[in-house]
Amino acid sequence: MRLQDLEELAIANAYQLPRGLEFCGVTADSRNVAKGDVFVALAGSKTDGARYAADAETAGAVAVLCGENAEMGTITIPIVRLRDPRRALALMAARLHAPQPDTVVAVTGTAGKTSVASFTRQVYAHAGMDAASIGTTGVASPSITIEGSLTTPDPVVLHQLLRDLASAGTTHVAMEASSHGLDQRRLDGVKLAAGAFTNLGRDHMDYHPTVDDYLAAKLRLFDTLLGKGQPAVIFADDTFSAAAEAASREAGLDVRTVGRKGAFIALKRVEHERHRQIAEVACGGETYRVELPLAGDFQIANALVSAGLAISTGVEAETAFAALEHLKGAPGRLDLVGQTPNGALVYVDYAHKPDALEQVLLSVRPFTTGKVSVVFGAGGDRDPGKRPIMGEVAARLADRVIVTDDNPRSEDPECIRAAIMKTVPGAAEIGDRREAIREAVCRLERGDTLIIAGKGHETGQTAHGVTRHFSDHEEARAAIEELRP
Repeated sequence: MRLQDLEELAIANAYQLPRGLEFCGVTADSRNVAKGDVFVALAGSKTDGARYAADAETAGAVAVLCGENAEMGTITIPIVRLRDPRRALALMAARLHAPQPDTVVAVTGTAGKTSVASFTRQVYAHAGMDAASIGTTGVASPSITIEGSLTTPDPVVLHQLLRDLASAGTTHVAMEASSHGLDQRRLDGVKLAAGAFTNLGRDHMDYHPTVDDYLAAKLRLFDTLLGKGQPAVIFADDTFSAAAEAASREAGLDVRTVGRKGAFIALKRVEHERHRQIAEVACGGETYRVELPLAGDFQIANALVSAGLAISTGVEAETAFAALEHLKGAPGRLDLVGQTPNGALVYVDYAHKPDALEQVLLSVRPFTTGKVSVVFGAGGDRDPGKRPIMGEVAARLADRVIVTDDNPRSEDPECIRAAIMKTVPGAAEIGDRREAIREAVCRLERGDTLIIAGKGHETGQTAHGVTRHFSDHEEARAAIEELRP
């Protein structure tokens, strides 16, 4: 690829570009620079990539792309200053690492992204397609499986992954679009077929200055990345649904709402049971009965969004709704770990923000004949403002509350717990998460439900810069086994 090809990508003016300079790779990590690469120096919150331009030159970089006002120091290779170097990185990566799977859909929102991506992959697979999902729990496909967090990967990693999936025969991909990923242009260059919006609540206030900024980052999926006439599947029952709809219509998208207020897929009726839900939905003039094998009202919402994405990209409605009856929940999302000898249910859930905690506590209330218990904490080095809000949610919606440690990271765990305890004074405070889980399980009585919230699928706990193995699933199962004769 020639550097002057950036003109075609509409990310640089001709006068800025050295004529005929060829390169074979692109990266924003100076440690990954190979001979013949272009290094993109990005300004981050903690460090500026311009500081490593000399290292990139030494490693063999043939040019550096940077922001208009970057302080580059002394290097001899060409410097190209751009208004949006992050977008340049993504578009260059897309060009270098083609092709992509035929159909790629993306879902954004505060909660539900992982489940929607996973459910959409499962619906595609049920329809006979080679499908993959990319998100917080990793990559799942018939040919490639990667465990670990890839909510919205670095654009170079993302486009390499999309190329590998396409080469392996994957035709359909459902991926998460985080606010960070959208704001940092990581999805630019992905040829999207449709997008979806789940909801918006308080999250990432350590990154976004205001809720309006957070919303604007989410809406970039619709007002910038999707093209006119493409489907925008919007969950209609959220406080911010109207904003997502308005932005999508303003961008000329084909807006398709789902949910109780949905016009494309309307939820007419739902019966909640302990391990499943029976829903009646209307779509395209037909009514379908769906037995969803997952508990929780929010899982109905996620399932309808996934069906909306699948139908909007070629799956027959009858096939899509039939697929919902075979869904497996995403790891750590209202995951039933076990049942105590006296019949109480124990769930693990990833809820680590106020809205998600509220949704999961509300979702188990309809089938809980006893008390609802919750064990939760809050992560360190993240938005501290959500801690008292989560305490208020727990105090309002749970009958028993134990406040414990999540991932304190570099913060003092006692200070994190204290911020939560201010709004839930009746809670028990047990810093040791293992002990907190055992105490909560031991106190369960017949008809009770316990939610262990915050870490979900994670298998590590980070404190004082050290990550040690810790699984809520393992600890909950061990606590249940201790109760058996």
